[in-house]
Amino acid sequence: MPSQSVASNTREAKKSPGRNRRLPPEVREKQIIEGAIEFFAEKGFNGDTRALAAHLGITHSLLFKYFPNKEILIDRVYEEVFVGRWNPYWEMLIGDRTIPLLERLTKVYQSYYNAIKAYEWVRLFMFAGLKGSELNKRWLKFVVDHLVQPICVEIRHEFGLASLEDKPLQEMEKELVLGVSSRLVALCIRSHIYSVGVPNNCARLIELEVLTFYEGAKLAWPTLVSND
Repeated sequence: MPSQSVASNTREAKKSPGRNRRLPPEVREKQIIEGAIEFFAEKGFNGDTRALAAHLGITHSLLFKYFPNKEILIDRVYEEVFVGRWNPYWEMLIGDRTIPLLERLTKVYQSYYNAIKAYEWVRLFMFAGLKGSELNKRWLKFVVDHLVQPICVEIRHEFGLASLEDKPLQEMEKELVLGVSSRLVALCIRSHIYSVGVPNNCARLIELEVLTFYEGAKLAWPTLVSND
C-alpha cells in the first residue's frame, strides 16, 4: 500500500497534471502507470506513446525517462492490472479440505469475478488478445498454475480418484475447469465490450454455475481419470 504522502501527492497530480509540476519519482511513476492503464483500456495497446504523454500531461521525454520503451510500460500495466488483482487467499481456500469443495469453489469464483469485472481488466484483456501479445498467454499460464491445477487436484480427491503423482493431469480436465472461469470472463465482456446487461445477482448466478459444474464433474471426472 502506498504511504499517505504518496497517495496525497498522486491525488494532487491527478487534479493538476501540468507539464512543469515536479513530483517525487515514486508518485510520478504511479501517475504514469495509472494513466497508461486508463489510456490503453480506451485506445488499445497500439495507442501512440506521444498521445499517451499528452493524455498524462507530461512530455514524451519524461515518459521515456521512467519507461525507456513501450513494452516495459505494458509489462508494468500487466503486473498492476492482472497479477496485482490476484488474491493468494484463493489458492489457500481451494486447498482447505476442512471446507466442503462445493463451498470452496463457490467462494473462490465469486471473489475471482469481483476482481476481474473491472472495466480496465476486461478491455485490456481483449486488446491484448487482438494485438497478439504474450500477455494473455502469460495470464492463462498463471491461471492454470495457480487456480486450474489446484482445483483439479481437489476434484480428484473429492471423488476418490488417482492423484497427479499417479496419473498426470489430463488436458480435458484443465479445459473443463477453464470453462468455468471463461464463463465469468464472458459476463465481463457483455458489460464492457458488448455493453449488454448482466444479471443483477451475479453472485447467485455464479453459485448456480459452480453447482452445475460440480454435479457434472461427478460424472465426467471418473471417465477421464481411473484408478487402474
